[in-house]
Amino acid sequence: MSEQTSRTEFEGSQGGKLAAALELPRGEPLAYALFAHCFSCTKDIRAAREIARGLRAAGFAVLRFDFT
Repeated sequence: MSEQTSRTEFEGSQGGKLAAALELPRGEPLAYALFAHCFSCTKDIRAAREIARGLRAAGFAVLRFDFT
């Protein structure tokens, strides 16, 4: 299996849809991480993407999402 980023969404506590990105490493993940960016940012800012992809390259699965 190759590294990949999957776009998805899930329901928040208030019933709204929250956009998310799931970074999956090659093979079985060593562990799972939930990436919480600053509140005024989004899951797609460069820093969030680069950190998540660095963790993915190290074998972690990473979920990053928007708070609203």
